[in-house]
Amino acid sequence: MNKKKCNLFSIVLKLLFFMLFFTKTYSQYVFRSDAIPQEFSLHNYTSITDVGQKKLDIQYVIANYNALNPKKLQTENDDLGFTQNHFWTKTELKNATNLTLNYYLETARPITDLVELYLIDGFSGIITKKVSGDTMPYSKRSFDNRKTIFKIEIAPKSSLKLFLHLKSDGEVIKMPVKLYSSESFIQMVSNEQLFFGIFYGILLIAAIIYFFFFFALNEKIFLYYSLYVLFVGLLQFALDGFFYKFITPSAGWFSNHAVLFIAIIAVFLSGKYSELYLKIKTNSKKIYVLFKVAYGLLFFLLFCVIFIPSILLFSYILVNVLTLVFLILIVYSIIYLYYKRKPVDSFFTAGILFLIIGFGIFILYNFGLFPINFFTQNGSKLGTGLEVIFLSLSMSNLIRNLKNEKNELNRIALVRSEEMNDLKSYFLSNISHELRTPLNAIMNLIDSISNEVQDDKIRKNCQIIKYSSHSLLSSVNDILDFSKIEKGELRLENNQFDPVQVLEHLKNNAINTAKDKGLEFQFSKSDTIPDFLIGDVTRLVQVVNNVLNNAMKFTATGFVKFTIDSALKPNNRASLILTFSDSGVGISKDKMDRIFDSFSQNNIDNKRKFGGLGLGLYIVKTLVDMQNGTIEMDSKINEGTTCVITIDFNISTEKKKVEAPAKTIIDDLGGKSILVVEDNPINQMVIKMITKKWLNTTVVYTNNGQEALEAFKTNHFDIVLMDLQMPIMDGYETTIAIRNGEAGADNSNIPIIAVTADVMETTKLRIKEIGMNDYLSKPIKKETLYEAVKKLV
Repeated sequence: MNKKKCNLFSIVLKLLFFMLFFTKTYSQYVFRSDAIPQEFSLHNYTSITDVGQKKLDIQYVIANYNALNPKKLQTENDDLGFTQNHFWTKTELKNATNLTLNYYLETARPITDLVELYLIDGFSGIITKKVSGDTMPYSKRSFDNRKTIFKIEIAPKSSLKLFLHLKSDGEVIKMPVKLYSSESFIQMVSNEQLFFGIFYGILLIAAIIYFFFFFALNEKIFLYYSLYVLFVGLLQFALDGFFYKFITPSAGWFSNHAVLFIAIIAVFLSGKYSELYLKIKTNSKKIYVLFKVAYGLLFFLLFCVIFIPSILLFSYILVNVLTLVFLILIVYSIIYLYYKRKPVDSFFTAGILFLIIGFGIFILYNFGLFPINFFTQNGSKLGTGLEVIFLSLSMSNLIRNLKNEKNELNRIALVRSEEMNDLKSYFLSNISHELRTPLNAIMNLIDSISNEVQDDKIRKNCQIIKYSSHSLLSSVNDILDFSKIEKGELRLENNQFDPVQVLEHLKNNAINTAKDKGLEFQFSKSDTIPDFLIGDVTRLVQVVNNVLNNAMKFTATGFVKFTIDSALKPNNRASLILTFSDSGVGISKDKMDRIFDSFSQNNIDNKRKFGGLGLGLYIVKTLVDMQNGTIEMDSKINEGTTCVITIDFNISTEKKKVEAPAKTIIDDLGGKSILVVEDNPINQMVIKMITKKWLNTTVVYTNNGQEALEAFKTNHFDIVLMDLQMPIMDGYETTIAIRNGEAGADNSNIPIIAVTADVMETTKLRIKEIGMNDYLSKPIKKETLYEAVKKLV
């Protein structure tokens, strides 16, 4: 009996021995009530098998796992190398407690292409699948985290079998199998967020600052350094899984190759920056050639990544090798310069040293020569962070010198620019006032004289003076409009106007000009033009006048033709089509593109064959563009030019009334009293000349605002015509005083019209702000003045 027992015991021992040494199964990890861990590695309880390029399903792996020659994991972070093979691992867990245990399993690197976790319940055999990996859309991950994380729940008194399936496109596969409790996982994430926030913040700030330095100092080295810091940050961003999570969450080809692309660009930028900083091209031609060769290898690798996908596995290896090559080249360059006793900033040397240490650790970690821990995982971040700090210090002297030199030049240029702007604004304001004031008198006097005299010769001379005055006023307007365009102050108005009436009036003026030059003027209009349009009639007149004047100017003999047409458009709109043709000198093709530039003329030389400021067509182009119109030019040298301008306007619903027989126009204000506040005697004379023909109208004149306020004490007025620039008390101050009741409470709301030679947009806005009712610019037209006064009284 004892002999039988001994034989049985011997058989059991042999069986156990066989199971321990001749099978590929490993003991399971057991959770016990007296020691529930917060954070631990399962590598001692995990086996792994490399199945090559075989695509196996979970059922096959479960049934045949031991036959796949599994091996035990050796470290907390086994390195599986640069590979495209499929790997399967097996781990067994048993919960011997009465508690439900929740853990987070961390495995693989964030850039691993595919990670599948199969959880097999030990009692029911139910299989639960969880997935991760950066070849699938981020939204399909089983757990929302940049890392390869899976949430695991183990029921009381139960067991789980964990099968992991891993696949990469050639990047290194690392094999941690680590469990975290909820508290431990939250703590780990918090620590990472703090560290990553500091690291990425430093890099982002450095990249932005040096990018600004590049624009401020226009030195390429700052651009290369800024981009280098940016791409190093992006490389870390990709390796940490953030690039996939936030930038390419839909996965795809670019997402899968982002690490390679970013790494290649970052290595190139590090070499280029170092080459420029160390002045390699000047200091050593041989080292410079070595850098060029290294750049060539990088671009060849980039070409292979894009166009030869079959060598993707080797691309990951080569990019790490080339990184080491560039580090060696940079170190060799520094040593060479020290040997040649050429200056090398010590901060630069220290920065490169930290970069070498950090990336050296990172690359060796990639090759599996270093274990997994916080330092090895983030060695490149620590090295890069310290490198950025020291390289920034190394460039401080260069930045300071360049910045001081350029700041001084910029300061002088800025002072001069501000002086010129102030001078220009002062000049334009003065030229507006000083030229418009005498023009006001000339144009109104000559108009009055030409209407009163009977002598044809005097009338003809008056007409010449009138045309010359209009030409001078047009030049003044062009200068002021140019200033408004530069400042962005040009504004369009929307008023109803009769296009045919307006354009026929311009035609009549053009006929007289053409007649004086001995030109044939042809005019035609379509019958389809709407009765009334809504838009800026003043700017339309300016456009037509400028184009017609140009046509007349550059045509010595022959004809000038002006045609008006229209085309109806949807939404109650119409296109006004203006065609101008002439038989003038024409425009050469090489000047056609510049004809609408400011201060551009067909012939620019000292002979001054054609006069003008060179602003006419520039202003035309600007006005047409502001109204969303088009300009088409066609010209041949010595044959002539054709210009077609198309502008869209809203159509007014109002129809033309049948014109009654012309009646004598009588200007009668019915006993109204006007106060004119004007310091210039000539302007006073002009207003007297206009208003003396108004019936039942009383006009009182004062020379400044103070006299105007005194006049209110002894007179009743129905309206005020107010100049703006006056001594003692100007028009602005006077208007404010009247509105504040200083001219009497009954007069605080009296209508006030600004009558000024200042036509700047800021002036128009100012008079509205202080409460003036209307604005008239000098030279004053008698009809316009009467209509403005009549409307308000």
